[in-house]
Amino acid sequence: MRSHLWLAPLVLLAACSDEDPCDGVAGACIGLSSGASTTEIQTALIEIETGGTVAFGAGTFELTSDLSLDVDGVTLAGKGQDATTLSFAKQTSGAQGLLVTANAFAIHDLGIEDSKGDALKILGAQGVTIQHVRVEWTSGPKATNGAYGLYPVQCKHVLIEDSVVHGASDAGIYVGQSDQIVVQRNSVELNVAGIEIENSTHADVHDNIATNNTGGILVFNLPGLAIANGSHTRVYDNMVFENNTENFAPAGNIVGKVPTGTGIVILAAHDVEIFRNTVRDHKAVNVGMISYVPIGTVNDPLYDQYPTAIHVHDNSLSGVSDMPTGELGAALITAIGEIHPAGPFITPDIAWDGVLDPARTPGVAAEKICIHGNGDANFIDLAWPLSDPTLPTETLAPHDCTLPPLPEVAL
Repeated sequence: MRSHLWLAPLVLLAACSDEDPCDGVAGACIGLSSGASTTEIQTALIEIETGGTVAFGAGTFELTSDLSLDVDGVTLAGKGQDATTLSFAKQTSGAQGLLVTANAFAIHDLGIEDSKGDALKILGAQGVTIQHVRVEWTSGPKATNGAYGLYPVQCKHVLIEDSVVHGASDAGIYVGQSDQIVVQRNSVELNVAGIEIENSTHADVHDNIATNNTGGILVFNLPGLAIANGSHTRVYDNMVFENNTENFAPAGNIVGKVPTGTGIVILAAHDVEIFRNTVRDHKAVNVGMISYVPIGTVNDPLYDQYPTAIHVHDNSLSGVSDMPTGELGAALITAIGEIHPAGPFITPDIAWDGVLDPARTPGVAAEKICIHGNGDANFIDLAWPLSDPTLPTETLAPHDCTLPPLPEVAL
């Protein structure tokens, strides 16, 4: 499925359309028809009134450079994610497709294609609403594709729903260093990471479909960022399956370490609840939990590199593999070999690196990793590093516990 979408200028209807794109729009509106130039679209984004709408008609808008919006309260509206397309296939300048640095921003019913960098980046906004937006790199998964599809960062009150992203070389939907987030009813496919919540607080990720990515859903905390430690993320009622696309991230990207065939992975995150998801048919692992210790050295004094208060319960997990890939795959094979030297080397549904903070008191409820109610899903504690005298174990008993449910995010 292909479509075209993007920003808007102060050019009223182009003569090629019989329909005014502003029909049915209340308040100030600038209407743009396909054939509007990049300059006209950017002019509209500059001259639109606060609280107004830039409305795109049906068809393809061909952009030759990036666009920017810094007017508060603006809505970008199209005629449908497959009817209105902003195409950056001919882009020759700019770091991304559209950069928004405005509060109370909304976008709906548009498609964005083939941006040279991130498709839609929203920086520092209070209030973000993304609905029925399609982002796609139409040549399929490639390292030269833009890193992020839908990309709010350092924002507050973020809603992303009913949208589609294909082909991002980092994350299809990425919300970073933000607070109060809902990501719901989206479809992400053929990205390195389908959905990623990074160094963010109070996020609900639910009723999404993540398939044919390298990794389905990621909850990460990384060092060296303005928000040191994200927390309070719920991942629930998602369909996460067959995320076995070969990792195509550019060399050096942290997401390049995500093994091909990963369902849901938690990296150094805190207060995370994973429940009622269907996760199946992954070459590496259905659910993984890891500290930053195996990744590298931390020089950020505020960063907590150990996952804490992780609650994995009541999920349907199935379809484990005997073909784990990448560094984690090699670690899994080694660990399983310690337990079952004669094989078979079947990866577990749930894996934990087993790294504990030596400064913490074992067994404290707020720091536990609790796993229960996941049917006959199996488990491995890798007891990292694998050279340590402590051997890997499949014993789940130390994690047979519960944690209080995390609160719903209400925008």
